[in-house]
Amino acid sequence: MDEERIVKKLSNVGILGNVALAAFKLIAGIVGSSGAMVSDAVHSLSDVLATLIAVIGVNLSRQKEDEKHPYGHERFECVASLMLGLILAATGIGIGYGGINSLMHREEIKIPTVLPLIAAVVSIVVKEAMFRYTMHYAKKLDSAAFRADAWHHRSDAISSVGSFIGIGMAKLGFPFMDPVASLLICLLILKVAYDIAKDAINKMLDTSCDNAFENKIRGFIEAQPGVVRIDLLRTRQFSNKIYVDLEIAVKGDMSLIDAHNIAEDVHAGVEREFPDIKHVMIHVNPDTDQRNDRK
Repeated sequence: MDEERIVKKLSNVGILGNVALAAFKLIAGIVGSSGAMVSDAVHSLSDVLATLIAVIGVNLSRQKEDEKHPYGHERFECVASLMLGLILAATGIGIGYGGINSLMHREEIKIPTVLPLIAAVVSIVVKEAMFRYTMHYAKKLDSAAFRADAWHHRSDAISSVGSFIGIGMAKLGFPFMDPVASLLICLLILKVAYDIAKDAINKMLDTSCDNAFENKIRGFIEAQPGVVRIDLLRTRQFSNKIYVDLEIAVKGDMSLIDAHNIAEDVHAGVEREFPDIKHVMIHVNPDTDQRNDRK
């Protein structure tokens, strides 16, 4: 299945599934007198916008390099992920505000009916299925935006678990637990929003890869024929891709052609061995008695 068809399938599942689920939960929340379920419905509705942003971000990021953007457009995925995180945070804050407002007017809290409980169970099952489906294809696309969208689905499933517990406790004679569930949902959503936004910002700021990944690259390069040592290794994340700046030392009496061939072999080998690496910029140093230790 090509990438365009995958993106179309994910957008259809995300948009149509969330619209239908949000409508069902909203009706169940209103008819069943459950503020937690109404909050849950708003969360599902926000996922529609999240999927739209993910689709737009992925499509823009897959544009080919051009004269003004020689490094490509992958950072559109970071922008989309950041927007998804902010939308999720705003949704969580809104839900939390509703829960606090209900607790301040506890005399107006009604005991929910069984309908919101049924809606919560349906939501948990459907949203977990949507999370797994979206994450499966997000990994195939290597898409940060669709990974964020998948976590939107799972955060909705988690919020439905909170709704189920809160509604159940309210029906057992603790009506204040319904708005308390909204507050717990708010905290869970804010945690997911923070993780998504943090990951997007890190990738926009050319953050280096972790030590484990860099050590793996270092070990691979040092094992290549003709490489005496590594003088410099720097990595930077460019959305879901990685750029590498590298300086290697070769024998000082080697011909320029031979040194160039070693650099070419290292370049091709690194990009072949590590698919997430988009490009390697290599500088060759002669291995002389006076090392040029550059930082």
